[in-house]
Amino acid sequence: MSTPDDAERLSPLVQRWPRASKFLLSGCAATVAELATFPLDLTKTRLQIQGEAALARLGDGATESAPYRGMVRTALGIVQEEGFLKLWQGVTPAIYRHIVYSGGRMVTYEHLREVVFGKSEDKHYPLWKSVIGGMMAGVVGQFLANPTDLVKVQMQMEGKRKLEGKPPRFRGVHHAFAKILAEGGIRGLWAGWVPNIQRAALVNMGDLTTYDTVKHYLVLNTPLEDNITTHGLSSLCSGLVASILGTPADVIKSRIMNQPRDKQGRGLLYKSSTDCLIQAVQGEGFLSLYKGFLPSWLRMTPWSLVFWLTYEKIREMSGVSPF
Repeated sequence: MSTPDDAERLSPLVQRWPRASKFLLSGCAATVAELATFPLDLTKTRLQIQGEAALARLGDGATESAPYRGMVRTALGIVQEEGFLKLWQGVTPAIYRHIVYSGGRMVTYEHLREVVFGKSEDKHYPLWKSVIGGMMAGVVGQFLANPTDLVKVQMQMEGKRKLEGKPPRFRGVHHAFAKILAEGGIRGLWAGWVPNIQRAALVNMGDLTTYDTVKHYLVLNTPLEDNITTHGLSSLCSGLVASILGTPADVIKSRIMNQPRDKQGRGLLYKSSTDCLIQAVQGEGFLSLYKGFLPSWLRMTPWSLVFWLTYEKIREMSGVSPF
């Protein structure tokens, strides 16, 4: 005769450890999406950092010539001057980052939705609760993933440093972690965490909130069912909204994380995210906050599409209820 302990041992892993299972499933989906869209992320980062007005204060020669102009010429320049595979430079820490980030944000959002806020019996979930849940999920996920995001941004700029005649800073991912830790301590690994979580809150308010709201609106108010068509339409909407809300914070985040630092880990260009915002607007104009918007949108939309379709599918295959 089987006992409750036997039944627990024989039950699927997703039932025994639901949060850990969802963390792993979202990490797998994020890895697929990251590999498919990473060249656009690299192009976006290069665009956001070029023409940085604050570098003039340090007498950096990088401001004298900007080898990249626009999304297409930036991408072609990387291929021609650095090599095709350099479009994936920094992809390893990016995958590390998304496993932690996506896992953290998805588990947090679902926990808030199902346990803290709670859905109504007819599965209706108020927009204001979804907005708060999305922003809080982004904050938690990004704070956990900040060290890997810092390494990703700095490694994405290594090819540009080489073209400018500067020595490489890192030999690889693990060397980058070790060097940042040695130069700035634990605090150095969380450099730029404030603009990072600000961006993550905005992006997830656009991504998680929009996807969840649009999907359940379509399921509850139209003939569409909870299938790939609904998932695709919802993810396209979420990618656009996330790009509009997140690009200004993404520009600030990239600049703060890529700036040179002193031995105490303090930035030499910007005192804070607010200082970076003011310098960017005063020195380059308001539209500088939307540098890289096109590749950001073109990346966010397919990333969101690939992620959500993959995530919903592997949840179904694993016996987990739809998101």
